[in-house]
Amino acid sequence: MSENPAASDWATARGEKWRKQLSGMEAMLLPVDEPLIRALRLDAPYRIADIGCGGGGTTLKISRRAVAGSVVHGFDISPALIEAAAVRSDECAFALADVGTAPAPEEPFDRLLSRFGIMFYDDPPSAFANLARWLTPDGRFAFAAWGRPVENPWMSTIREVATEVIDIPPPDPEAPGPFRYAEDGKLLALLDQAGFGDLDMHDWRGTLPIGGGMAPAEAAQFALASFSVGDLLAEAGDEAANEVHRSLTARFSEHQQDGVVRMDACVHIFTGARAA
Repeated sequence: MSENPAASDWATARGEKWRKQLSGMEAMLLPVDEPLIRALRLDAPYRIADIGCGGGGTTLKISRRAVAGSVVHGFDISPALIEAAAVRSDECAFALADVGTAPAPEEPFDRLLSRFGIMFYDDPPSAFANLARWLTPDGRFAFAAWGRPVENPWMSTIREVATEVIDIPPPDPEAPGPFRYAEDGKLLALLDQAGFGDLDMHDWRGTLPIGGGMAPAEAAQFALASFSVGDLLAEAGDEAANEVHRSLTARFSEHQQDGVVRMDACVHIFTGARAA
């Protein structure tokens, strides 16, 4: 599995991997939901779309925060994740779609939200131009993307530890991946070119409980099972995987609070509106 997953990867193996770790992933990323949803300005009944909705946890939170009369839809490219989302609740509608390429609906949405779902498009300029067509004129969006690796040791530590044991090529900052828009100006320029205005970005900084609240050894196992480094280790064999697990457990132990591993994170929250 590539370290730089494209949209097609999420439709297959990457989506299946996320589903297997769904409860831990959603619990870990929960702190990001509140500031992201707040940035969406849900101040009236709206049609709202959650782009790259995964297992639907954030979609359900949007629905519960939205003004009465709102309609909330979740879209994802992974059949496994849409299946998981659809069985959780009937208060939202979930559909299989790549919003970066899918035709705009007959009735566009008033609000678009994406928590880490916009970093993997194969053709970003076309994808963001398409997202603009999914919005009504003056409709608003809120997108979350990870800040720089150094500001997200919860994720970068996993790679650092693994590279001490196996060879991992340096990441391509232009390829699809979690740190694609770590330099926020790159995404702001794409959004401007796509026809969005009133653009802004602010950072959320806090700590994430690895796996939703796990002790170091369990957190290390969760991390290696959840990210592509784990697949590279599996190819390297049990000895390498065990060595990385031991080292990662030791590193995570340095961040243990009340028996739970918590590590710093930085999230860029981008907001704006489709030009009228």
